[in-house]
Amino acid sequence: MISVEAHRATVTALLGTGKPVRRPLAECSGLVLAEEVRADVALPPFDNSAMDGYAVRSVDVVGATPERPVELPVEADIPAGRTDVPALQPGTAHRIMTGAPMPPGADAVVMVEKTDGGTVTVRIEAPSSPGTHLRRTGEDVAKGSLAMPAGMVLGHSQLGLAAAVGLDALTVHAPPRVLVVSTGSELVLPPEPLRYGQIYESNSIMLAAAMREIGCHVETVSSVADDVERFRAAVEPKLADADLMVTSGGVSAGAYEVVKDALTGAGVEFVKVAMQPGGPQGSGRWNGVPVVTLPGNPVSVLVSFEAFLRPALLTAMGHPVVDRRQLRARLTEPLRSPAGRRQFRRGFYTPPGDEARGAVTGEVGPRGGPGSHLLASFTQANCLIVLDEPATELEQGAEVDVLMLD
Repeated sequence: MISVEAHRATVTALLGTGKPVRRPLAECSGLVLAEEVRADVALPPFDNSAMDGYAVRSVDVVGATPERPVELPVEADIPAGRTDVPALQPGTAHRIMTGAPMPPGADAVVMVEKTDGGTVTVRIEAPSSPGTHLRRTGEDVAKGSLAMPAGMVLGHSQLGLAAAVGLDALTVHAPPRVLVVSTGSELVLPPEPLRYGQIYESNSIMLAAAMREIGCHVETVSSVADDVERFRAAVEPKLADADLMVTSGGVSAGAYEVVKDALTGAGVEFVKVAMQPGGPQGSGRWNGVPVVTLPGNPVSVLVSFEAFLRPALLTAMGHPVVDRRQLRARLTEPLRSPAGRRQFRRGFYTPPGDEARGAVTGEVGPRGGPGSHLLASFTQANCLIVLDEPATELEQGAEVDVLMLD
């Protein structure tokens, strides 16, 4: 058997990093910048007003109070968007709106609430020192400066900044196109009635959803029968449009292991990983396309996704952080684990300070048993409890690592 770390490294190297592509801003949400962004314009691009009010020379309103207001003629209106802004003459004011460019000669803005709101003349009832309610050119982003570094994950604020510095597209790491294939002659697609010996297919739904959640483009081929020729016929025509193929089932040591039979000697190597669940694994290239093969039990599929595929896919998409948040917690009950294997148990983590339970440190308890077919317990879990290879018996209160799934 090989270690979890060794197989993860193999899968990550197999996928590599996606090629940079240019995408419109509307298609970049959740993707990662492949190239830094330099600002071609300053933000703000000009001095502008931070308030609705009056642009003034601060020396003209010194000493203004409600009892002794300063009265100035209003020589111009400056709404946001005006481009022909007249200069402010001494002893006058311009009515100005938020975001409008400051007129030459003005060094402050008096907010409208400190005036009578006049349009011909204005009574100003408070002083305004130089720079008051002004947004200076480049105080957010200087022209030519680094606006966003390569490796930044693009959310709504990052896309807003890109638009604000004049970009309509960004160079990002392309999300991979993944072909998800579930195999097994026993699999039936809902809502077809089950016959004795059949089960409903769920792996492709789970894997596709998990991959789409992190930004992958996914196509599924469900319920491929345990027949090599039928497997190849169903999958090979779709490889040309895939950056990765992920299969579930057909990789163990039984008599009808269709994935193993079809891909052995064709560029895919099958191994056993020292873990539970999810020991039978495979990876390689088939017809030039990276392939990762997973076992067929649903919990094995989800654990394998967390251990190998999720970090490899995030790495391929350029994400700077690819690991789940890891915490330490005390067990609420004793657990056993097979010697020489890393066991991943579904668990529920309670953070420190839960007064209802009197917890003073984080606690974690298992949800369901270790069986790889117990899918319902995964829906009740918020973490994976990681029991390392040397650990075979852990008492209640023992400290363990947990991988948070939220």
